[in-house]
Amino acid sequence: MKRSITKLGIVAGLFAASSAVFAAPETYSIDNTHSFANFAIRHVVSKTSGTFSDVTGTLVLDKDDLAKSTVDAKINVLSVNTSHPKRDEHIKTEDFLNAGKFGEILFVSTKVEPTSASQGNVTGKLTIHGVTKEVTFPFAVLGFGKDPKGNLRTGIEAKTIIKASDFGYTWAAKPGAPVGDDIEVTLLIEGIKK
Repeated sequence: MKRSITKLGIVAGLFAASSAVFAAPETYSIDNTHSFANFAIRHVVSKTSGTFSDVTGTLVLDKDDLAKSTVDAKINVLSVNTSHPKRDEHIKTEDFLNAGKFGEILFVSTKVEPTSASQGNVTGKLTIHGVTKEVTFPFAVLGFGKDPKGNLRTGIEAKTIIKASDFGYTWAAKPGAPVGDDIEVTLLIEGIKK
């Protein structure tokens, strides 16, 4: 009898251990007070940078298999900030972002390809200016930890370069245009576990 109880205990222990190892995917809400979509673009012979500070959405992270992870994010175009109010208002007009008509940038992942336990490439449909294109972002999971209130958080960094012309923007096509076509994008995303 004691031997049977011992066997049951071993089986239960192995089950608990395997459950811990093969953890279920975790869902995180993007914290828009600590998440940013930063960009840099050529201006004449230098670069101008800025950020969109209103980023929302959901991350589903599978720590054991990043390929099963997903992201669904939205950026409020009106939140653009280049530290120059007059320039920001100009960027929002039809000359550039046309934020009055296209007020959101959307990204929905379709595939995640891990390159390590914490890095990989996420591919998805990026919609800007009413145009949807497939874009791949190399990314890194920066870590996991609890905030002062006990909420579990994760951090993600992703970078890529997109072309404004791919999304219907024509500013770089004008002769002598001071603004370039390549946009360097850096996403700094912090999520709170639901």
